[in-house]
Amino acid sequence: MGTPKPRILPWLVSQLDGGHLEGVAWLDQRRTRFRIPWKHGLRQDAQQEDFGIFQAWAEASGAYTPGKDKPDLPTWKRNFRSALNRKEGLRLAEDRSKDPRDPHKVYEFVDSGIRDFPEQGTPPDTDGRCNTSNSQEDILELLSSIALGSVPDEGPPNLPVTPEYPPQLLLSPNLDIPAPCPNLEPLGNPLKRLIVPEEEWEFEVTAFYRGRQVFQHTVSCPNGLRLVGPDLGDGTLTGQPVPLPEPGALLTDRGVVGYVSRVLSSLGGGLALWRAGQWICARRLGRCHTYWAVGEELLPDTSHGPDGEVPKDKEGGVFNLGPFLTELIAFIEGSGRSPRYTLWFCMGESWPQDQPWTKKLVMVKVVPTCLKALLDMARDGGASSMENTVDLHISNGHSLSLTPDQYKVYLQDLVQDMDFEVSGVV
Repeated sequence: MGTPKPRILPWLVSQLDGGHLEGVAWLDQRRTRFRIPWKHGLRQDAQQEDFGIFQAWAEASGAYTPGKDKPDLPTWKRNFRSALNRKEGLRLAEDRSKDPRDPHKVYEFVDSGIRDFPEQGTPPDTDGRCNTSNSQEDILELLSSIALGSVPDEGPPNLPVTPEYPPQLLLSPNLDIPAPCPNLEPLGNPLKRLIVPEEEWEFEVTAFYRGRQVFQHTVSCPNGLRLVGPDLGDGTLTGQPVPLPEPGALLTDRGVVGYVSRVLSSLGGGLALWRAGQWICARRLGRCHTYWAVGEELLPDTSHGPDGEVPKDKEGGVFNLGPFLTELIAFIEGSGRSPRYTLWFCMGESWPQDQPWTKKLVMVKVVPTCLKALLDMARDGGASSMENTVDLHISNGHSLSLTPDQYKVYLQDLVQDMDFEVSGVV
């Protein structure tokens, strides 16, 4: 019989206590807060010790055997983060993964703390599909794992090795996308791995009570999600429930607390949201009327009315990927504004037309992370203002580059292949 997979929390505490992994350490004497190095794999200063915790868990969990399996840093990092995010007694306290000098994340044990692990009979950790995560940072890792060319016998030892491509292939600094090369067979469009699989879509959900942010999580589920009240609604319904928090501990005005609680209690089965082909669809499963509009990521557009009301007990389209991609292409060409991708929902009240949205009791923002990534890639490349390629020199000394025209070709190919329809969802 094989060795059973360990539970990640006892295993992680043993690593923290041992102090053998670079940058993995307790931050307080009570052993409730700790830090994990979180450096991007394409950074020029990336070293093997920066990723030691991810490889160690891959080995301990049986996902990787040195000398037998191919190293896969992006998968190691995603699996490690997903395993942590599934633990109710642990939360991400600080995300400093973008710190240029010391990229890391700080986690914190909450409630009963680190001593309250499940009994030994508890089933081992599994790699379920539904989980909360900060997946935006790993989109580049995902694409690099499918398209980044490697150079054999060069670079730091034991760093991830990915499939080779011909040396004349150019790659993107942001996407690691292979650019077209003469006399080569097409390698496929790696953007499809980012946007086409419905079961891999993730949504960043942020809730506001009277304009105050009270909740933010990124959720990945093959059957979509349901925004529900603190009581979780009907657990038999399809979709990962995303409970909005109790207002009592978050607001000081007792009257407002009462009104927000009434809105949350009327959500019933929740507001369902899911990807269906080229559409993002929504359905209201409770008594709470909900109005929606597509707006900017920082704030909703209140200069006009809502784009619609979420229908009750039947699906309705709230976002069409086709226009987004065509607007993104126009943006790269310099002939249009940056496309919008953020969904705003006003629950239990009318849309805040010509009114401060911060006066509304419950507003929820939903961001499809892959659409944000596509726009960020265009902006990082300079969109129409970028006349030349931009090179990113990574640790093995080779540069990755992609022109706006090459990125646009992949987007155009994506639009054609997805066969977008003109009509809406009924």
